[in-house]
Amino acid sequence: MIDDNPRSTARVPGPSFYAALVQFPIVCFFGTLLTDLAYWKTAEFLWVSFSVWLLAFGLVMAGLAFLAGLVDLARRRRVRFLGFSWVQILGQLVAALLSLLNVFVHSRDGYTAVVPEGLLLSALVVLILLVTGWVGTSMAYRTTRVGVTY
Repeated sequence: MIDDNPRSTARVPGPSFYAALVQFPIVCFFGTLLTDLAYWKTAEFLWVSFSVWLLAFGLVMAGLAFLAGLVDLARRRRVRFLGFSWVQILGQLVAALLSLLNVFVHSRDGYTAVVPEGLLLSALVVLILLVTGWVGTSMAYRTTRVGVTY
């Protein structure tokens, strides 16, 4: 039986590079929300520093994941024509741009560096990533089976 589901082209044996890399920005941006909440409750400047580092590392990893995702998108016609793939790409691009804006918000001095704009941006990014993560998981493991290797 021939499997007509597309396979990832940017991969090591097992799941695609994209599937491996996309986890890092998700964790970093979720961690940013947690450290922003900690700063909001304690007003300890240490939490702002953690947030900035998490945002910076998350943006670097998001860039790498985006490149790996583009390789999969460019090489696999079936994935390219799925509406879900564009929802995921645009959602993650919006999340990365909001996180970049959040870096600038966090670079301000004092309590207003996080509360309320930074905290709201962090929460919005996490909500966007929850939606795109659900869409991406559905697409990779159910619709196109790109993430399934056997």
